[in-house]
Amino acid sequence: MPKPQKKTATGRVLHDPVKDKLRPMFPLDLSRCRTVDELVRAMGNTAFTGRQIGDAADVLETMARDKDCFVVMTLSGALTVAKMGLVFCDLIESGVVNAIVSTGALMAHGLVEATGLSHFRYNPKMDDKELFEAGYNRVYDSLEPETNLDHIEEVMDEILTNWDAEELVCSWKLHRKIGEHLHKSFPGRGILKSAYEHDVPVFVPAFSDSELGIDFALHKIARQDAKRPVLRFDPFLDFEKFADTMLATKRMGIFTIGGGVPRNWSQQFGVYAELLARRGYRKMPLKRYNYGLRICPEPVHWGGLSGSTYTEAVSWGKFVPPEEGGRFAEVFDDATVALPLIAGAVLQRIGYFKRGNGK
Repeated sequence: MPKPQKKTATGRVLHDPVKDKLRPMFPLDLSRCRTVDELVRAMGNTAFTGRQIGDAADVLETMARDKDCFVVMTLSGALTVAKMGLVFCDLIESGVVNAIVSTGALMAHGLVEATGLSHFRYNPKMDDKELFEAGYNRVYDSLEPETNLDHIEEVMDEILTNWDAEELVCSWKLHRKIGEHLHKSFPGRGILKSAYEHDVPVFVPAFSDSELGIDFALHKIARQDAKRPVLRFDPFLDFEKFADTMLATKRMGIFTIGGGVPRNWSQQFGVYAELLARRGYRKMPLKRYNYGLRICPEPVHWGGLSGSTYTEAVSWGKFVPPEEGGRFAEVFDDATVALPLIAGAVLQRIGYFKRGNGK
């Protein structure tokens, strides 16, 4: 029998961490890490952000392997300008992600990429006034040439010109049409093309706050000038499509990169579902996210949604609490660092690359 723990002279009882079943940590041995997955697993046995990345990969793997879990990925920030687009394609094509909620800008810059155009590194020798005059739009350390945006207006105009004026427009229908156009007309990979090919709806709740929203507004003027019926945009078609989709799920997971409107719009589904029942519109149980993973460096003490914790969201009825089986991970890091590590590790674990994908 183990000896009983005794009090020391100062009254403390010094425990044995093994008997307390504490998890040991291990030095990061790079000589033993030959894959992204091996590196991420090793990082999970360290500390600070490295451990967060390791824990996050475990949560995403759980979501990916749960066949009853419908995973929503929310995106904000300039991540397609930052060249994360093919990572999103892999997450769609592997089946890890089942729906996307995004900022409009991210989809616009991704459309640039999918049509074969490029973004460029910012040269600090050019000041911002000079960049404006040259038609270079700066996104921190990268450039989006204005000619790229002119090109995607042409793509949008072709799609909208052929749109039946009797059919209401909403973001998921429009992005599906864009994906179909890419599928038919462009050979390369792209987030909207992958979404179309794998029947993954893409929602942009703040659609007018984007380049594609501006293109829609310009097309409306063109229709008016040509005496053609204008197209009508109804954002509640997005809301209803998303709600109906989520109500049909058994379990739900959310994979958030950044925060902002995409995160809040997706999370408020739990509130909507609870109000449907509590206010007498439908008889139904609570519908809350079972899993959550977010990558965002926003600190919680600013009080904004982007930095709020999943445990805070439990109080709103958006997430299943941990004591009832909810499982969450939060990574306070730049997504261009954390996302490739987490996604790469999980895609290796589920055998995605062995199937010849992602090339």
